[in-house]
Amino acid sequence: MVPEEETFPSVPGVIDVSEKERHPGPPSCTGTEGQENLGIMGIEQIEERPWYDYREMLHNATFCLVPRGRRLGSFRFLEALQAACVPVMLSNGWELPFSEVINWNQAAVIGDERLLLQIIQDRIFKHISRNSLIWNKHPGGLFVLPQYSSYLGDFPYYYANLGLKPPSKFTAVIHAVTPLVSQSQPVLKLLVAAARSQYCAQIIVLWNCDKPLPAKHRWPATAVPVIVIEGESKVMSSRFLPYDNIVTDAVLSLDEDTVLSTTEVDFAFTVWQSFPERIVGYPARSHFWDNSKERWGYTSKWTNDYSMVLTGAAIYHKYYHYLYTHYLPASLKNMVDQLANCEDILMNFLVSAVTKLPPIKVTQKKQYKETMMGQTSRASRWADPDHFAQRQSCMNTFASWFGYMPLIHSQMRLDPVLFKDQVSILRKKYRDIERL
Repeated sequence: MVPEEETFPSVPGVIDVSEKERHPGPPSCTGTEGQENLGIMGIEQIEERPWYDYREMLHNATFCLVPRGRRLGSFRFLEALQAACVPVMLSNGWELPFSEVINWNQAAVIGDERLLLQIIQDRIFKHISRNSLIWNKHPGGLFVLPQYSSYLGDFPYYYANLGLKPPSKFTAVIHAVTPLVSQSQPVLKLLVAAARSQYCAQIIVLWNCDKPLPAKHRWPATAVPVIVIEGESKVMSSRFLPYDNIVTDAVLSLDEDTVLSTTEVDFAFTVWQSFPERIVGYPARSHFWDNSKERWGYTSKWTNDYSMVLTGAAIYHKYYHYLYTHYLPASLKNMVDQLANCEDILMNFLVSAVTKLPPIKVTQKKQYKETMMGQTSRASRWADPDHFAQRQSCMNTFASWFGYMPLIHSQMRLDPVLFKDQVSILRKKYRDIERL
Protein backbone atom coordinates (compact mmCIF):
# COMPACT_ATOMS: atom_id res chain seq x y z
CA MET A 1 0.00 0.00 0.00
CA VAL A 2 1.49 3.33 -1.02
CA PRO A 3 1.47 5.84 1.84
CA GLU A 4 -0.80 8.80 1.28
CA GLU A 5 0.55 12.26 0.87
CA GLU A 6 -0.85 14.74 3.30
CA THR A 7 -0.27 18.26 4.37
CA PHE A 8 1.45 18.75 7.72
CA PRO A 9 1.42 22.02 9.62
CA SER A 10 4.73 23.84 9.24
CA VAL A 11 6.67 24.34 12.44
CA PRO A 12 9.34 27.06 12.60
CA GLY A 13 12.76 25.47 12.46
CA VAL A 14 11.44 22.01 11.52
CA ILE A 15 11.31 20.81 7.90
CA ASP A 16 10.13 17.42 6.70
CA VAL A 17 12.78 15.51 4.76
CA SER A 18 10.23 14.57 2.12
CA GLU A 19 9.31 18.22 1.70
CA LYS A 20 13.00 19.14 1.46
CA GLU A 21 13.52 16.58 -1.30
CA ARG A 22 10.52 17.82 -3.27
CA HIS A 23 11.65 21.45 -3.05
CA PRO A 24 15.50 21.41 -3.14
CA GLY A 25 15.88 24.96 -4.31
CA PRO A 26 14.54 28.45 -3.56
CA PRO A 27 11.02 29.29 -4.71
CA SER A 28 10.61 30.45 -8.28
CA CYS A 29 8.02 32.50 -10.11
CA THR A 30 7.28 33.71 -13.60
CA GLY A 31 8.91 36.93 -14.76
CA THR A 32 12.59 37.84 -14.76
CA GLU A 33 12.42 40.72 -12.33
CA GLY A 34 10.11 38.96 -9.95
CA GLN A 35 12.16 35.76 -10.15
CA GLU A 36 15.36 37.61 -9.34
CA ASN A 37 13.90 39.46 -6.37
CA LEU A 38 12.06 36.50 -4.93
CA GLY A 39 15.04 34.25 -5.55
CA ILE A 40 17.35 36.50 -3.55
CA MET A 41 14.81 36.81 -0.73
CA GLY A 42 14.29 33.08 -0.68
CA ILE A 43 18.01 32.34 -0.43
CA GLU A 44 18.45 34.83 2.40
CA GLN A 45 15.54 33.31 4.34
CA ILE A 46 16.85 29.78 3.84
CA GLU A 47 20.34 30.78 4.98
CA GLU A 48 18.93 32.37 8.14
CA ARG A 49 16.58 29.50 8.89
CA PRO A 50 18.18 26.46 10.59
CA TRP A 51 17.70 23.09 8.93
CA TYR A 52 16.85 19.94 10.86
CA ASP A 53 16.71 16.32 9.85
CA TYR A 54 13.12 15.23 10.38
CA ARG A 55 13.89 11.54 10.86
CA GLU A 56 16.69 12.25 13.31
CA MET A 57 14.35 14.41 15.40
CA LEU A 58 11.71 11.68 15.18
CA HIS A 59 14.06 9.04 16.58
CA ASN A 60 15.21 11.37 19.36
CA ALA A 61 11.66 12.31 20.41
CA THR A 62 9.63 10.67 23.16
CA PHE A 63 6.20 11.79 21.93
CA CYS A 64 5.21 12.29 18.29
CA LEU A 65 2.10 14.09 17.06
CA VAL A 66 -0.18 12.08 14.79
CA PRO A 67 -2.76 14.48 13.31
CA ARG A 68 -5.68 13.49 11.13
CA GLY A 69 -4.84 12.58 7.53
CA ARG A 70 -6.92 13.19 4.45
CA ARG A 71 -8.07 9.57 4.37
CA LEU A 72 -8.89 6.92 6.98
CA GLY A 73 -5.51 7.18 8.69
CA SER A 74 -2.13 8.87 8.66
CA PHE A 75 1.31 7.47 7.87
CA ARG A 76 2.63 9.60 10.73
CA PHE A 77 1.31 6.86 13.01
CA LEU A 78 3.50 4.23 11.36
CA GLU A 79 6.47 6.62 11.38
CA ALA A 80 6.06 7.11 15.13
CA LEU A 81 5.91 3.36 15.78
CA GLN A 82 8.92 2.73 13.56
CA ALA A 83 10.90 5.33 15.50
CA ALA A 84 9.84 3.85 18.88
CA CYS A 85 8.09 7.13 19.64
CA VAL A 86 4.88 7.30 21.68
CA PRO A 87 2.10 8.36 19.27
CA VAL A 88 -0.02 11.33 20.38
CA MET A 89 -3.24 10.72 18.49
CA LEU A 90 -5.22 13.77 17.39
CA SER A 91 -7.82 12.17 15.16
CA ASN A 92 -11.26 11.73 16.69
CA GLY A 93 -13.08 8.57 15.69
CA TRP A 94 -10.07 6.88 14.08
CA GLU A 95 -10.15 3.11 14.63
CA LEU A 96 -6.58 2.08 15.39
CA PRO A 97 -5.22 -1.15 13.86
CA PHE A 98 -5.51 -4.41 15.80
CA SER A 99 -7.51 -2.64 18.50
CA GLU A 100 -9.24 -5.94 19.28
CA VAL A 101 -5.98 -7.30 20.72
CA ILE A 102 -3.98 -4.13 21.50
CA ASN A 103 -5.07 -1.72 24.23
CA TRP A 104 -3.94 1.51 22.59
CA ASN A 105 -4.91 3.50 25.68
CA GLN A 106 -1.79 2.04 27.29
CA ALA A 107 0.45 2.35 24.23
CA ALA A 108 -0.47 5.80 22.93
CA VAL A 109 -1.69 9.19 24.11
CA ILE A 110 -5.17 9.67 22.65
CA GLY A 111 -6.26 13.30 22.73
CA ASP A 112 -9.16 15.30 21.37
CA GLU A 113 -8.27 17.04 18.12
CA ARG A 114 -10.65 19.86 19.04
CA LEU A 115 -8.08 20.89 21.65
CA LEU A 116 -5.86 22.18 18.85
CA LEU A 117 -8.35 24.92 18.05
CA GLN A 118 -8.65 25.80 21.72
CA ILE A 119 -4.88 26.17 22.06
CA ILE A 120 -4.71 28.36 18.96
CA GLN A 121 -7.51 30.56 20.30
CA ASP A 122 -5.70 30.94 23.61
CA ARG A 123 -2.56 32.12 21.84
CA ILE A 124 -4.40 34.59 19.63
CA PHE A 125 -6.94 35.96 22.11
CA LYS A 126 -4.84 36.49 25.21
CA HIS A 127 -7.65 38.21 27.11
CA ILE A 128 -9.69 34.99 27.21
CA SER A 129 -6.86 32.49 27.40
CA ARG A 130 -6.99 29.63 29.90
CA ASN A 131 -4.32 29.30 32.57
CA SER A 132 -2.29 26.24 33.51
CA LEU A 133 -4.78 25.13 36.19
CA ILE A 134 -7.54 24.84 33.61
CA TRP A 135 -5.39 22.91 31.14
CA ASN A 136 -3.90 20.56 33.71
CA LYS A 137 -6.94 19.83 35.89
CA HIS A 138 -10.00 17.89 34.89
CA PRO A 139 -12.09 18.55 32.83
CA GLY A 140 -9.40 20.42 30.89
CA GLY A 141 -9.49 23.30 28.45
CA LEU A 142 -11.99 21.85 25.99
CA PHE A 143 -14.98 22.11 28.34
CA VAL A 144 -14.02 25.22 30.33
CA LEU A 145 -15.07 28.13 28.15
CA PRO A 146 -13.34 31.39 29.17
CA GLN A 147 -16.11 33.39 27.50
CA TYR A 148 -18.35 32.34 30.41
CA SER A 149 -16.13 33.88 33.09
CA SER A 150 -12.52 34.78 33.77
CA TYR A 151 -12.93 33.80 37.44
CA LEU A 152 -12.37 30.11 38.17
CA GLY A 153 -14.72 30.27 41.14
CA ASP A 154 -17.63 30.60 38.70
CA PHE A 155 -17.01 27.04 37.48
CA PRO A 156 -18.01 23.97 39.54
CA TYR A 157 -14.65 22.22 39.17
CA TYR A 158 -12.28 24.43 41.17
CA TYR A 159 -13.97 25.03 44.54
CA ALA A 160 -11.45 22.85 46.38
CA ASN A 161 -8.44 24.37 44.59
CA LEU A 162 -9.57 27.88 45.47
CA GLY A 163 -10.67 27.00 49.00
CA LEU A 164 -14.27 27.98 48.25
CA LYS A 165 -17.41 26.58 49.81
CA PRO A 166 -20.17 25.34 47.49
CA PRO A 167 -23.11 27.70 46.91
CA SER A 168 -25.59 27.96 49.75
CA LYS A 169 -28.67 28.87 47.68
CA PHE A 170 -30.38 27.64 44.53
CA THR A 171 -32.74 29.01 41.91
CA ALA A 172 -35.72 26.79 41.08
CA VAL A 173 -36.57 26.83 37.36
CA ILE A 174 -40.01 25.33 36.67
CA HIS A 175 -40.75 24.43 33.07
CA ALA A 176 -44.45 25.14 32.39
CA VAL A 177 -46.10 23.93 29.18
CA THR A 178 -49.80 23.78 30.07
CA PRO A 179 -52.16 26.71 30.79
CA LEU A 180 -52.98 27.67 34.34
CA VAL A 181 -56.69 26.95 34.75
CA SER A 182 -57.01 25.83 38.37
CA GLN A 183 -55.48 26.72 41.71
CA SER A 184 -55.12 23.00 42.46
CA GLN A 185 -52.74 22.28 39.59
CA PRO A 186 -49.51 20.44 40.50
CA VAL A 187 -47.32 23.30 39.26
CA LEU A 188 -48.66 25.60 41.99
CA LYS A 189 -48.14 22.99 44.72
CA LEU A 190 -44.62 22.42 43.41
CA LEU A 191 -43.90 26.15 43.45
CA VAL A 192 -44.97 26.43 47.09
CA ALA A 193 -42.94 23.38 48.14
CA ALA A 194 -39.78 24.71 46.50
CA ALA A 195 -40.28 28.21 47.92
CA ARG A 196 -40.44 26.81 51.46
CA SER A 197 -36.94 25.36 51.19
CA GLN A 198 -34.42 27.13 53.40
CA TYR A 199 -31.97 27.06 50.48
CA CYS A 200 -34.25 28.61 47.86
CA ALA A 201 -33.23 32.09 46.70
CA GLN A 202 -35.84 32.58 43.97
CA ILE A 203 -38.18 30.76 41.63
CA ILE A 204 -38.28 31.21 37.87
CA VAL A 205 -41.28 29.92 35.95
CA LEU A 206 -40.31 29.38 32.32
CA TRP A 207 -43.58 29.82 30.43
CA ASN A 208 -43.37 27.63 27.32
CA CYS A 209 -47.12 27.41 26.94
CA ASP A 210 -48.91 28.67 23.83
CA LYS A 211 -51.40 30.50 26.02
CA PRO A 212 -50.69 34.04 27.32
CA LEU A 213 -48.92 34.56 30.63
CA PRO A 214 -51.25 34.27 33.64
CA ALA A 215 -51.93 37.39 35.68
CA LYS A 216 -49.65 37.94 38.68
CA HIS A 217 -52.44 37.32 41.18
CA ARG A 218 -52.83 33.77 39.82
CA TRP A 219 -49.49 32.76 41.34
CA PRO A 220 -49.35 31.95 45.08
CA ALA A 221 -47.67 34.32 47.52
CA THR A 222 -44.24 33.09 48.64
CA ALA A 223 -41.36 34.26 50.81
CA VAL A 224 -39.00 34.29 47.83
CA PRO A 225 -39.33 36.18 44.53
CA VAL A 226 -41.24 34.45 41.73
CA ILE A 227 -40.21 35.52 38.22
CA VAL A 228 -42.25 34.41 35.22
CA ILE A 229 -40.50 34.63 31.84
CA GLU A 230 -41.56 33.46 28.41
CA GLY A 231 -39.44 30.79 26.79
CA GLU A 232 -37.54 31.74 23.65
CA SER A 233 -39.47 30.42 20.63
CA LYS A 234 -41.36 28.08 22.99
CA VAL A 235 -38.92 25.24 22.29
CA MET A 236 -37.54 22.57 24.64
CA SER A 237 -33.94 23.80 24.52
CA SER A 238 -35.03 27.14 25.93
CA ARG A 239 -35.20 25.60 29.39
CA PHE A 240 -31.40 25.35 29.32
CA LEU A 241 -30.60 28.86 28.12
CA PRO A 242 -28.22 30.84 30.39
CA TYR A 243 -30.81 33.34 31.61
CA ASP A 244 -29.47 36.42 33.38
CA ASN A 245 -32.33 36.02 35.86
CA ILE A 246 -30.56 33.00 37.37
CA VAL A 247 -28.46 34.67 40.04
CA THR A 248 -27.29 31.55 41.90
CA ASP A 249 -24.77 28.94 40.77
CA ALA A 250 -27.12 26.10 41.68
CA VAL A 251 -30.21 25.39 39.56
CA LEU A 252 -33.10 23.19 40.67
CA SER A 253 -34.68 22.10 37.38
CA LEU A 254 -38.31 21.02 37.63
CA ASP A 255 -41.04 19.84 35.29
CA GLU A 256 -44.44 21.34 36.00
CA ASP A 257 -45.96 18.01 37.05
CA THR A 258 -43.15 16.95 39.40
CA VAL A 259 -44.30 16.05 42.89
CA LEU A 260 -41.66 16.83 45.52
CA SER A 261 -41.83 17.86 49.15
CA THR A 262 -39.75 20.60 50.72
CA THR A 263 -37.81 17.98 52.69
CA GLU A 264 -36.86 16.15 49.50
CA VAL A 265 -35.68 19.40 47.93
CA ASP A 266 -33.57 20.27 50.99
CA PHE A 267 -31.91 16.88 51.10
CA ALA A 268 -31.11 16.83 47.39
CA PHE A 269 -29.48 20.25 47.62
CA THR A 270 -27.28 19.29 50.58
CA VAL A 271 -26.10 16.28 48.57
CA TRP A 272 -25.38 18.46 45.54
CA GLN A 273 -23.21 20.75 47.66
CA SER A 274 -20.80 17.84 48.03
CA PHE A 275 -20.88 17.07 44.29
CA PRO A 276 -21.33 20.46 42.57
CA GLU A 277 -19.97 19.27 39.22
CA ARG A 278 -22.60 16.52 38.83
CA ILE A 279 -26.32 16.21 38.27
CA VAL A 280 -28.07 15.25 41.53
CA GLY A 281 -31.72 14.33 41.56
CA TYR A 282 -34.54 11.87 41.70
CA PRO A 283 -35.97 10.18 38.58
CA ALA A 284 -33.28 7.85 37.20
CA ARG A 285 -33.03 6.13 33.84
CA SER A 286 -30.47 3.86 32.22
CA HIS A 287 -28.99 2.90 28.87
CA PHE A 288 -27.86 -0.46 27.50
CA TRP A 289 -26.36 -1.96 24.37
CA ASP A 290 -28.87 -3.97 22.33
CA ASN A 291 -26.86 -6.74 20.64
CA SER A 292 -29.75 -7.84 18.46
CA LYS A 293 -30.21 -4.37 16.97
CA GLU A 294 -26.59 -3.27 17.38
CA ARG A 295 -27.57 0.06 18.84
CA TRP A 296 -28.00 1.78 22.16
CA GLY A 297 -31.23 1.33 24.06
CA TYR A 298 -33.07 3.39 26.68
CA THR A 299 -34.93 1.96 29.64
CA SER A 300 -37.04 3.35 32.46
CA LYS A 301 -37.27 0.12 34.45
CA TRP A 302 -36.92 0.41 38.21
CA THR A 303 -33.60 -1.28 38.96
CA ASN A 304 -30.53 -0.64 41.13
CA ASP A 305 -28.60 0.47 38.05
CA TYR A 306 -28.88 3.87 36.37
CA SER A 307 -26.84 6.21 34.15
CA MET A 308 -29.08 9.28 33.90
CA VAL A 309 -30.99 11.51 36.29
CA LEU A 310 -33.75 13.32 34.45
CA THR A 311 -33.81 17.10 34.67
CA GLY A 312 -37.48 17.09 35.58
CA ALA A 313 -36.33 16.97 39.22
CA ALA A 314 -32.59 17.58 39.46
CA ILE A 315 -29.99 20.04 40.69
CA TYR A 316 -26.90 21.05 38.74
CA HIS A 317 -24.56 24.02 38.23
CA LYS A 318 -25.83 26.81 36.00
CA TYR A 319 -22.63 26.66 33.94
CA TYR A 320 -24.14 23.67 32.18
CA HIS A 321 -26.82 25.99 30.75
CA TYR A 322 -24.04 27.97 29.10
CA LEU A 323 -22.25 24.84 27.93
CA TYR A 324 -25.47 23.34 26.56
CA THR A 325 -26.16 26.54 24.60
CA HIS A 326 -22.68 27.37 23.32
CA TYR A 327 -20.84 24.04 23.13
CA LEU A 328 -23.36 21.62 21.68
CA PRO A 329 -24.02 21.80 17.92
CA ALA A 330 -27.19 23.33 16.56
CA SER A 331 -28.09 20.01 14.90
CA LEU A 332 -28.60 18.25 18.24
CA LYS A 333 -30.55 21.14 19.75
CA ASN A 334 -32.73 21.39 16.65
CA MET A 335 -33.47 17.69 16.93
CA VAL A 336 -34.56 18.16 20.54
CA ASP A 337 -36.77 21.12 19.60
CA GLN A 338 -38.39 19.36 16.64
CA LEU A 339 -39.21 16.27 18.71
CA ALA A 340 -40.05 18.27 21.86
CA ASN A 341 -38.20 15.46 23.57
CA CYS A 342 -34.77 14.24 24.74
CA GLU A 343 -33.48 17.53 26.19
CA ASP A 344 -32.92 15.79 29.53
CA ILE A 345 -30.98 12.96 27.86
CA LEU A 346 -28.78 15.45 26.00
CA MET A 347 -27.99 17.31 29.22
CA ASN A 348 -26.96 14.01 30.85
CA PHE A 349 -24.73 13.21 27.87
CA LEU A 350 -23.08 16.60 28.17
CA VAL A 351 -22.43 16.51 31.92
CA SER A 352 -21.13 12.92 31.84
CA ALA A 353 -18.84 13.79 28.90
CA VAL A 354 -17.43 16.70 30.90
CA THR A 355 -17.05 15.05 34.29
CA LYS A 356 -16.41 11.43 33.21
CA LEU A 357 -18.66 10.58 36.17
CA PRO A 358 -22.23 9.32 36.57
CA PRO A 359 -25.02 11.44 38.05
CA ILE A 360 -26.16 10.89 41.63
CA LYS A 361 -29.57 9.60 42.61
CA VAL A 362 -30.93 10.49 46.03
CA THR A 363 -33.64 8.95 48.17
CA GLN A 364 -37.09 9.40 46.79
CA LYS A 365 -40.52 7.96 47.15
CA LYS A 366 -41.17 5.39 44.44
CA GLN A 367 -44.46 7.09 43.66
CA TYR A 368 -42.69 9.56 41.36
CA LYS A 369 -43.19 7.48 38.22
CA GLU A 370 -46.79 6.56 38.95
CA THR A 371 -47.64 10.10 40.02
CA MET A 372 -46.27 11.58 36.82
CA MET A 373 -48.20 9.10 34.72
CA GLY A 374 -51.38 10.14 36.44
CA GLN A 375 -51.05 13.84 35.63
CA THR A 376 -53.16 15.13 32.76
CA SER A 377 -50.57 17.57 31.43
CA ARG A 378 -48.11 14.97 30.22
CA ALA A 379 -49.83 11.61 30.60
CA SER A 380 -50.25 11.23 26.86
CA ARG A 381 -46.59 12.06 26.32
CA TRP A 382 -45.27 9.38 28.66
CA ALA A 383 -47.80 6.77 27.49
CA ASP A 384 -47.16 7.45 23.80
CA PRO A 385 -44.96 4.65 22.35
CA ASP A 386 -43.54 7.15 19.83
CA HIS A 387 -42.17 9.15 22.74
CA PHE A 388 -40.16 6.16 23.94
CA ALA A 389 -38.99 5.33 20.40
CA GLN A 390 -37.82 8.91 19.95
CA ARG A 391 -35.71 8.66 23.08
CA GLN A 392 -34.12 5.47 21.75
CA SER A 393 -33.24 7.30 18.53
CA CYS A 394 -31.89 10.29 20.45
CA MET A 395 -29.52 8.07 22.40
CA ASN A 396 -27.84 6.83 19.21
CA THR A 397 -27.73 10.25 17.53
CA PHE A 398 -26.12 11.83 20.58
CA ALA A 399 -23.59 9.00 20.94
CA SER A 400 -22.69 9.38 17.27
CA TRP A 401 -21.90 13.08 17.68
CA PHE A 402 -19.83 12.59 20.84
CA GLY A 403 -17.98 9.75 19.13
CA TYR A 404 -18.56 7.38 22.04
CA MET A 405 -21.06 6.66 24.80
CA PRO A 406 -20.30 9.13 27.64
CA LEU A 407 -23.00 7.86 30.01
CA ILE A 408 -21.64 5.90 32.97
CA HIS A 409 -23.57 3.34 34.99
CA SER A 410 -23.88 3.66 38.74
CA GLN A 411 -25.54 1.73 41.54
CA MET A 412 -25.05 4.35 44.23
CA ARG A 413 -27.99 5.99 45.92
CA LEU A 414 -27.50 8.50 48.72
CA ASP A 415 -29.92 8.32 51.66
CA PRO A 416 -30.19 10.48 54.77
CA VAL A 417 -28.34 9.31 57.86
CA LEU A 418 -30.39 6.73 59.79
CA PHE A 419 -32.77 6.35 56.83
CA LYS A 420 -35.09 3.39 57.53
CA ASP A 421 -33.09 2.54 60.67
CA GLN A 422 -35.06 1.24 63.65
CA VAL A 423 -34.40 4.24 65.86
CA SER A 424 -36.52 7.09 67.14
CA ILE A 425 -37.84 9.31 64.35
CA LEU A 426 -36.77 12.30 66.43
CA ARG A 427 -33.10 11.43 65.78
CA LYS A 428 -33.56 11.79 62.02
CA LYS A 429 -33.02 15.14 60.31
CA TYR A 430 -35.01 14.31 57.19
CA ARG A 431 -37.65 12.28 58.95
CA ASP A 432 -40.44 13.39 56.62
CA ILE A 433 -38.89 11.52 53.68
CA GLU A 434 -39.77 8.18 55.28
CA ARG A 435 -43.38 9.25 55.69
CA LEU A 436 -43.88 10.10 52.02
